[in-house]
Amino acid sequence: QQVEMDFKIMLDPENMDNKACLKQPNDETRLPLITKKTSAPMWGQKTGKGPTVTSPWALPAFHSLGLPLPLVEEDTPKGTLSLTGQRLILAAAKRALPAPPVVPRAAPFPEFPRQHKKSAEAIYGPYSSSKGNIAPLQSSNSVVSAQKSKPEWRYPAQQLESEVHILSQTQDPCLDWDTAVHQRAPGFLALHHHHHSSWGRAVGFLEPTEKLLKDHAVPLATIGGQKLAQIASDLDFKENPSKSDILSVIKDQSAVEKILNRAGQSCRGQGGSAGAAAGMQRRCHSPVPGSGLQQWAAGVIRASWRSWNRLARLRNALREARHRHLENFYSRAKHLAANWNRIRTSRRTIIHIPSLGYSQHIREHIPDLALQQNLQMGRLCDILDANVDVIYICPLALSEELLQYYHKLLGLQAAVRSGNPEDMADLQDRFKILTPEAINSFPEHHMCLATVLKYSPRTMQRLQVLLQGRDAYVVGGVPHLDDLAVADQLQVPLLGSEPAVAQLYSTKSGSKRIFASAGVPTPPGEWDIHSREQLLRALSQLILDNLQVQRWLFKVDDERGGNGTAFCDVISHLECYPWIQREWQAHGPEVWTESQARELALVKISQELPGLLAQHVQPVNEKRFPTWEKFLQTFLTQGGVIEAFPFSASVTNLTVDLLIEPTGEVTLVSSGDQLHAEGPLRSSGTTIPQRSVDPEVLQVLCLKIGEACKSKGVLGYFSVDFVAFTHPQTREQQVWATDLDLCYSDQLALTQLLLYVTDGNLDCGSSCLQGPLGSKESKSQRVQHEGTKPPAPSSPRCAVASSQLRHCSLSGISYSLLLHMCKAQGVGFDLQEKQGTVFVLYEDQKRHSLGMITIGEDLQGVLLTFARNLFIIHQEISAPNMQGETNFKMAIRDIEAILGVTAENKLRLEEEQPWEADALQE
Repeated sequence: QQVEMDFKIMLDPENMDNKACLKQPNDETRLPLITKKTSAPMWGQKTGKGPTVTSPWALPAFHSLGLPLPLVEEDTPKGTLSLTGQRLILAAAKRALPAPPVVPRAAPFPEFPRQHKKSAEAIYGPYSSSKGNIAPLQSSNSVVSAQKSKPEWRYPAQQLESEVHILSQTQDPCLDWDTAVHQRAPGFLALHHHHHSSWGRAVGFLEPTEKLLKDHAVPLATIGGQKLAQIASDLDFKENPSKSDILSVIKDQSAVEKILNRAGQSCRGQGGSAGAAAGMQRRCHSPVPGSGLQQWAAGVIRASWRSWNRLARLRNALREARHRHLENFYSRAKHLAANWNRIRTSRRTIIHIPSLGYSQHIREHIPDLALQQNLQMGRLCDILDANVDVIYICPLALSEELLQYYHKLLGLQAAVRSGNPEDMADLQDRFKILTPEAINSFPEHHMCLATVLKYSPRTMQRLQVLLQGRDAYVVGGVPHLDDLAVADQLQVPLLGSEPAVAQLYSTKSGSKRIFASAGVPTPPGEWDIHSREQLLRALSQLILDNLQVQRWLFKVDDERGGNGTAFCDVISHLECYPWIQREWQAHGPEVWTESQARELALVKISQELPGLLAQHVQPVNEKRFPTWEKFLQTFLTQGGVIEAFPFSASVTNLTVDLLIEPTGEVTLVSSGDQLHAEGPLRSSGTTIPQRSVDPEVLQVLCLKIGEACKSKGVLGYFSVDFVAFTHPQTREQQVWATDLDLCYSDQLALTQLLLYVTDGNLDCGSSCLQGPLGSKESKSQRVQHEGTKPPAPSSPRCAVASSQLRHCSLSGISYSLLLHMCKAQGVGFDLQEKQGTVFVLYEDQKRHSLGMITIGEDLQGVLLTFARNLFIIHQEISAPNMQGETNFKMAIRDIEAILGVTAENKLRLEEEQPWEADALQE
């Protein structure tokens, strides 16, 4: 009978009902505690606690919150650091586990006699676990055949009685009292049957015994029935057994006593933390010298335990909340996709949250984070669509003067269409600017706007009232987990990517994976660099393979706006370069790749690079990275890419904004050529639309990238940076994709404002901006078409726009005075001609930054007007000995370089418009 019981236990050791006394030669029972495991529900699985969520269109299914998308090998960042950063290596995996108190050993499986096999089948029947068929158990003497899968066997009442009878006939029944013993197990019932006369006292003894063993996490404890009955009968009913009494009934007393006496063992069992605190409190309340200090220590420890438990509960609640937010994000995204065609053409509300949800270490290095999050006031111009209302979440408290400015600016819509300033309308009911009340509550935490809004209950409550009964969705900035939390609380969908997806593919290395997947041209380079050796090896190989490249760029994965970029003109400082060039010419391109001279050249370059880089690398942001070593430390910590700079004298950078709609359609929404007032690696503005690349070529590249992004789960607005140049040998234009930002861009916000004040239309497929004719153009066209019906009146437009203009002297003058001064100097917007200048004002506390858009008919004239405006403002607000910071002069010099103003051109400008020449000379 006992052998049959052994066989049953080994077939299913996790079944609590099957854990009875395993018969040993000394009548003792020793089974380890096995905790039954439950598997967490997977994505797409019905849990009973919420709807089954599936991803929109081709979003890959993911299997846990820690890793939202199954990453293929080429998408997985390389290096140990990147694995922990992408949560592929858990932090807990670094912890050392303590040695177990009992070392497990393999128990020999006894030979199974034939009659016992038959008896087992007769009693238990063929067996199958809940997880599938069990593989056959093998021993050195016999092999047990695998049985056919049947429903899990249950004990018949008659069989239970027979086992109890057999066990009760033993001389001294034993009980394995681990923490999972069941009171209907045969061993327990046999003990009851054998000592039924004193069973009441025995049960009273077993209860404190069980508590002691559980509190100290004792895995094994064999209780002798005879000794239990004897000790229990000697105790009074009201008397609790002592520790020595309990140890006396345990057969393996020495082993258990060692566990009980182990330091800190009481904190590992059930209720360990509370027990430890209570124990410390009891000891500290004992009448010994210094009891006041001990009481204080007990209070501190008790408070620490409570704080730890509270923190653990908060972490679990946060984990569950984020999981719920993610589920609801995908559920609402699916609903948005199903109803997008209706929503986009009907009355709707767009909640704009221009949040920069970068990681914490990036936000800490962004100066004036709140200001940088408020550079996209042009989002308000979505009300150009008569069906759209806009709620703009502002990270700064705007004064009444500034609010009135935007009320008047947005009220120009009717006046722009009619050309009559008197037709201005009050559109305050079409847009709301809300500032969360918590903007000043966390001054040192560098929180993104979505997090601040999450902790602003009054603003959230007002949003819920404004959105009641309306179709609405959120358009964020750089995605953050709190964007999901805000959208979930408001019960509206989010038109954007999941934060984990955006974080993965917005890095420099992540963008390279997207471009490789799309099959678009990219600069020669290497990505996922995480070690000094890898950097030197990759750069040496790249230099040797691209001898015509003069400058190499180093870009930190997570940095933005050129802050994490450095460059080095390697060829100019490489001493072995003349020798390598001679050898390359002597061998020829075909023989060079297999020659020994090439291997020697690789060694020479590798030896020179460490010293060369230390002396000649120039970080773009020298304030943050004054030396190569400081830059290299950040580069290797975060990971980064090496990239070739175009080997041409004429290089143009451009940015294209795209939208992946919920239905999966990819559209181009904006394009522009970059301005570089502060160096060739930092964008300071844009000319709209782009004129540097054939629109058809650009559209093909963008649609390929859009499809690749869609396949990775990207949704909403994003922008792609390109570089265009003329190859010095082929004289053909080449276009490389260089960067990817999965967020709403400053250029797109400026484009929205441009279209609003001109009532124009931007066709990115042809790079054409069309606007209604001005009054002069309209009159001339009416004369030409007199007697016939004229076509729809429109004319080409272009604009120069910047959101990054800085001047320290702006703080010394109010905005109203600045606007009156500009108006007096002829700087303003002509409603009738739909041309001129419009300012974007961000805040009125520091007032050292502003945005500006200049609109005209031809690019050269618009550039000159933009430069003239900067010159006039600088002259009006600057003192003669001004020492403050400004980029106005650098912007003027950049425009001068774009125009290619030679002495001959300057002379012509002086004859035609002297003030423009003066501006350029300044």
